[in-house]
Amino acid sequence: MPVFLAADGRRLHHLDEGAGPAVLCLAGLSRNHRDFDVLAAALKGRFRVLRLDSRGRGGSERAEDPAAEYQVPVEAGDALALLDRLGLESVAVVGTSRGGILGLAMAAARPGSVKALVLNDVGVEVATAGLRRIMGYLGRAPEVPDFEAATDLIAEANAAAFPGVPRARWAAHARAIFDDDGAGRPVLSYDARLAEVTAAGMAEIGETIDLWPLFAAAADVPVLVVRGANSDILTAETLAAMRAARPDLEAVEVPDRGHAPFLDEPEAAAAIESFLERWA
Repeated sequence: MPVFLAADGRRLHHLDEGAGPAVLCLAGLSRNHRDFDVLAAALKGRFRVLRLDSRGRGGSERAEDPAAEYQVPVEAGDALALLDRLGLESVAVVGTSRGGILGLAMAAARPGSVKALVLNDVGVEVATAGLRRIMGYLGRAPEVPDFEAATDLIAEANAAAFPGVPRARWAAHARAIFDDDGAGRPVLSYDARLAEVTAAGMAEIGETIDLWPLFAAAADVPVLVVRGANSDILTAETLAAMRAARPDLEAVEVPDRGHAPFLDEPEAAAAIESFLERWA
């Protein structure tokens, strides 16, 4: 398993595949590199695709002090440390949800480190109604005996926001978001203590999380926004405000998707590949 040490010695897992301009994929709050399996397969013939598991997720080491470590500045610093380890001055970033916020934070912390940014279903204001929905399951172990049952659970929970998704896609999704305990049972692929840290952070905010300052710091970075048409995290109004503030911003809306698009949808895949071809 390829790992490197963060500044505080935490062991962080990453994948490095393909050749060409570097693209760093950063997953959402409780997710891991497997979310980008399909996208990486499509890109690695033309790009060097990096996938980092943020601390506490996937193959990366769990925190000793969750409240201090599971924070955007720390995780963005870890991503910049990966660039340093690989001798890269800058990369294009594809970030889903929190991963997109990390991309913005990287650009603010080290100007020039992010040459282009794809924000998958996250914007300058994060609707906390969606976060409250996520808190309903964050940190809770799946109480199912096998991955067949996990597939049923996920498909049912997401049926309204993701209508028409084939069962095979949900089965692949279950394998991405859960680990196998070795006996065929799904278990959390992240540190359950993320829930406590996230809940503490939400207690200090209102109806939205304001990311306008980070967005302003990335004013010179080309941005593509991918929005799920049914998203409860990135609203249509927020995307419209971003486009008004940045007329050069590119955007694509994926029908029949909530938070967040898988990025294997034809609309999303085509937009991302075209964007990276021009800016990575």
